[in-house]
Amino acid sequence: MLSPIEFIQDLFNPDLGFLMKALVMAVCSSIVCGVIGTFVVLRGMAFIGDAVAHAVFPGLAIAFLIQGNLVLGGAIAGVVTAMLVALLSQNRRLKEDGVIGVLFVATFALGIVIISFAPGYAGSLTQFLFGSITGIPDEDVLTVILTGLALLIVVSAFRKELVAVSLDRETARASGLPVTMLDLGLYIAVALAVVISIQTIGNILVLALLVTPAATARLLTDRLGHMMILAPVLGMSAAVIGLYLSWSIDAGLPTGGTIVLVSTAGFLLAWLFAPKHGQFARRREVAEEARTQPQMEVAS
Repeated sequence: MLSPIEFIQDLFNPDLGFLMKALVMAVCSSIVCGVIGTFVVLRGMAFIGDAVAHAVFPGLAIAFLIQGNLVLGGAIAGVVTAMLVALLSQNRRLKEDGVIGVLFVATFALGIVIISFAPGYAGSLTQFLFGSITGIPDEDVLTVILTGLALLIVVSAFRKELVAVSLDRETARASGLPVTMLDLGLYIAVALAVVISIQTIGNILVLALLVTPAATARLLTDRLGHMMILAPVLGMSAAVIGLYLSWSIDAGLPTGGTIVLVSTAGFLLAWLFAPKHGQFARRREVAEEARTQPQMEVAS
């Protein structure tokens, strides 16, 4: 197994340029997903995040077949699906989660059918489902960086409105905020975050990059501003550690899966040991209340 120093040396080795690209992609994806994932966790919309992750798949498949831009193809598919969800949900006999369930299964199946026309179907499907971080073209790296930067700027500009809708939709609507448009904007933001992360971690595991760091941050802080900073930091740390482990261990671990497992380990540690909301802190609080209660009764 390589030491951290040897890993850093490999990063700057000109013959291993793909490794630095992989690190840049992993870090960019983690930062963007950490910020967007904050709203996903606040709204309890992990299912919607999973649906969007599946919805972009046919766009990615079409872009792959015609040698087009994967980010653009996935973004178009995500936007179209988000608009369909908003449209079909207008029927009062259908709830939003039912419409999402129908559409994400259909779009994912469509993507599988489309990608089956590609030469080397099995390899192409594996690349999309589980990621191919070490085989990313240079132009895709630049596209991901620019798209991620633009997405972060837009989200920052509408942060207060998105937070208001995430915390209390009815109050936000009563305040005159365009809740439907903000919902659609958030769906599009999730779609873009998913698309730029697909090559890093794959379609199946990308939801973990959106949800796990933000959920971990939610356990560690009560302040939304701190959560929006902490989530991308935790995601970025998991990405760097996961890439290091997958590269340095002789067995050759899959990068995407390793990143997810590292992130999950961080979540479990926070769930147990978070200073205020961890299980041990809660047990101490309950024990403290149990000790003070008899004293209060005696005093009364």
